[in-house]
Amino acid sequence: MSARPEIAFVTCADMPKPDSDAELLMAACGVPVDLVAWDADVDWSAYRCVLLRSPWDYHTRLPEFLAWARRVDRCSRLLNPLPVVEWNSHKRYLFELAARGVDIVPTRFIERHSAQLAHALAEFGGGEVVVKPAVSIGAFGAFRGAADSAACADHLRALAAEGDVLLQPFVPGIADGEVSLIFFGGRYSHAVRKVPQAGDYRCQDIWGGVASAHTPAADEVALAEAALAAAPGACAYARVDMLRLDGRPVLIELELIEPSLFFDTAPGSERALAEIVRAAAC
Repeated sequence: MSARPEIAFVTCADMPKPDSDAELLMAACGVPVDLVAWDADVDWSAYRCVLLRSPWDYHTRLPEFLAWARRVDRCSRLLNPLPVVEWNSHKRYLFELAARGVDIVPTRFIERHSAQLAHALAEFGGGEVVVKPAVSIGAFGAFRGAADSAACADHLRALAAEGDVLLQPFVPGIADGEVSLIFFGGRYSHAVRKVPQAGDYRCQDIWGGVASAHTPAADEVALAEAALAAAPGACAYARVDMLRLDGRPVLIELELIEPSLFFDTAPGSERALAEIVRAAAC
């Protein structure tokens, strides 16, 4: 009887879309790998390394997910490390990055049950804004519209009743695409430009966005490196999302939990992460 795999890739039971990276990465590991939903009833201590790959429902059950991650961290090697996962799970980290001199999309933080919703929207006049949950992935829960519209006020009110919210000016440059730089073990690997479908602003493939290989400019690499330097631990993998505002790159998000890594746009790039995973399982 063959031995049980010592590496687990973490996914979720109800996938919103296929994980195009998992098959390539599993093959690159060169050893058997289990693909397991994070909330499955398994003995996580049986694995030497537990890699977060596609737990794409964690944002809907964050306290439960973080409690699970803490349990796994006590009995196995969790990648990315627990402090990184905890820090990156709520987008308040953006304000820490901004305080350290990292350029971010201008953002207004609104606490859950805030009584200042109308005042926050009034700051934007009739300009277009994006309203989104502070705990989310893939633009789920995001809304784009005029700050003085009833629809915008209603959406903000609904989100703030459930959790913290981010309020940002809409940046027209998103039509030219969002750039993502991917790093493995702190080293730059490759980059993509994700372009939304006509009439939309969401670049994720689940909303019709299309990604293609991108050669990053020096200022894009510098921004990505500055953002990663602020993370509370070394990252096995990272994706840094940005766009241009007034001619300079600004950070949208730092993706350190479950990002798509676009291996298909850079053939062979999966080998760098596979090497890190194998080493963690030793």
